[in-house]
Amino acid sequence: MALKSNNRIAVITGGASGIGFAIAKKFVENSIHVILIGRDKTRLKLACETLGELADFVGCDLTRISDLPVVVKGIVEKHRKIDILVNNAGMHLKKAIDEVTDEEYQKVILTNQTAMFCLTREVTKVMQKQSMGVVLNISSMASQYGIPNVIAYTASKSAIEGMTRAMAVELAHHGIRVNCLAPGFIKTNMSTLAMEKDPERKKKVISRTPLGRFGKPEEVADAALFLVSGSASFITGVVLPVDGGNSIGF
Repeated sequence: MALKSNNRIAVITGGASGIGFAIAKKFVENSIHVILIGRDKTRLKLACETLGELADFVGCDLTRISDLPVVVKGIVEKHRKIDILVNNAGMHLKKAIDEVTDEEYQKVILTNQTAMFCLTREVTKVMQKQSMGVVLNISSMASQYGIPNVIAYTASKSAIEGMTRAMAVELAHHGIRVNCLAPGFIKTNMSTLAMEKDPERKKKVISRTPLGRFGKPEEVADAALFLVSGSASFITGVVLPVDGGNSIGF
């Protein structure tokens, strides 16, 4: 089936698995054409085959920031526009603060913060010409309260929340909205493995989550769909926790 002219175009980083894939699936189910960006072309191809004809992918290492203008130009040449950008890609590092090397810290900042900024800058140049667009950043509970042994990750996600507010103000007069989701403890393959290895951590997470369970990737995707939709047309600059109350739990 040919792409309909009224299909919105969404670029999603890290969309081959986990929360990113759930968002991509939810968008496709609502007739949004998704372009997944990531390094692993095999996983991206498999994801697109699962998602169907409204999915495409671009193989790209986001940390090679000099390549990003070319990547965005290629997407626009093929699809004519970009309506939505979801900055979901990122890397984690769990280490005590005195064990984190300079190189490890910089790698996390480059991947989670700098690359996100550079891609958003290039995409919003396109959106400014369109006089419309939506950017959705993905943060974390690590930016909502102190979690030990994730100092670099916390720094990068805290920056994303600050940039969300700054971008929202600066880009509003171009018709561009910028919001952020802060997922709580979501049940993905990766998180499930981590929690099974650390039962005390799992018990603590559940005990301080008022809804008493882990979230589902689909529940984050529902919030993402809302924030990029017309139903959220007067919402910009917000950081929305999707966490079952974890960030306010006792």
